[in-house]
Amino acid sequence: MLVTSKEILQDAQKNNYAVGAFNVENMEMVLAVMRAAEETKSPVIMQTTPGTVKFAGFDFYFANIRAAAERAAVPVVCHLDHGNSFVNAVLAFKTGYTSIMIDGSKLPFEGNIALTRSVVEVCHAGNIPVEAELGRVGGKEDDLDNTGTINPYTDPDEAAEFVERTHCDSLAVAVGTAHGVYKGTPQVNFAVLSKIHDVVSVPLVLHGTSGVPDEQVREAIRRGVCKVNYATDLRIAFTRGIKNYMNDNHDAFDPKKYGAMGIEEVKKYVAQKMEVVGSCGKA
Repeated sequence: MLVTSKEILQDAQKNNYAVGAFNVENMEMVLAVMRAAEETKSPVIMQTTPGTVKFAGFDFYFANIRAAAERAAVPVVCHLDHGNSFVNAVLAFKTGYTSIMIDGSKLPFEGNIALTRSVVEVCHAGNIPVEAELGRVGGKEDDLDNTGTINPYTDPDEAAEFVERTHCDSLAVAVGTAHGVYKGTPQVNFAVLSKIHDVVSVPLVLHGTSGVPDEQVREAIRRGVCKVNYATDLRIAFTRGIKNYMNDNHDAFDPKKYGAMGIEEVKKYVAQKMEVVGSCGKA
C-alpha cells in the first residue's frame, strides 16, 4: 500500500527505529526492495534522484513503485531524492510521489529557506510531506556533486531556525557521511548529530549511508535519525549479481535470468539493512 513518508517516519520517531530508503534504478531493483520489505515485514521508502528520472521519466518510475505497493501488504513510500529545483519537485508531486525532497543545500541559508518554503507550500496543500537538507552531505551521486564543501556539518542553531521557518517534515543533515564510494572508513560526528536532535523536533535523515559501518548507523538512530538512505551499494549489488551470472553463463541472452541474480543480490543487501535500521516487523 502506498503511503506518505510522514506516516511511517512519525512511527519510527516514536518507537526509536528508522526506515530504510533505497534508490531504485529499474524494475528489477523495485522488485528486489519490495521482496525484502515483505519478507522482513518492514515499511520501506523507494526513491529516485533527478539523475535517475532523466533516464525514463517520473511517470515510469512512479508506475513501477505504485504497482509494487499495490501488491504489497507493507507500507511503501515513493520518494523524490535530492529534488534539485522547484519545478522538479512539483513535477514529482503532480505525478503522484508520496514524499518530496527539495535540496537547497547549495544555496545560501536564506535562499535555501525560500526554496524549501515554496515547495512545502505546494506539497502541503496536497498533504504530501517534504524533506529538506541543511548543510552539505559531501561526495557525488548522479548529477549531485558536493565535493569541496567548506563546512562539512550542519549547524544546530541554523537547523532549529530552518525547520521553524520552512515547516519541512524531515531534515537531512550533514554529520560526516558522503555520497558515492568511500575511500576510507567514514565517521559520523555523533556530537553534532546529538546537538541537532536536541533542538529539532522533526525526524532526521542520514544520507550517504552506503559504506557506513552498521554500528555507526545504529548509533545515529539512537541519536534521532529516522530515515536512512542507501543508494550506491544497491547499484554495486545489482551489478555484481549480473556479472557473476554472466561469468558462469557466457552465452546467456535472457535478461530475466541474469536480472534474477541482480534481484537476489539487492534483496539480500536490503533485507540486511532493514535489520540494521530496526524496521523488521514494524509494518
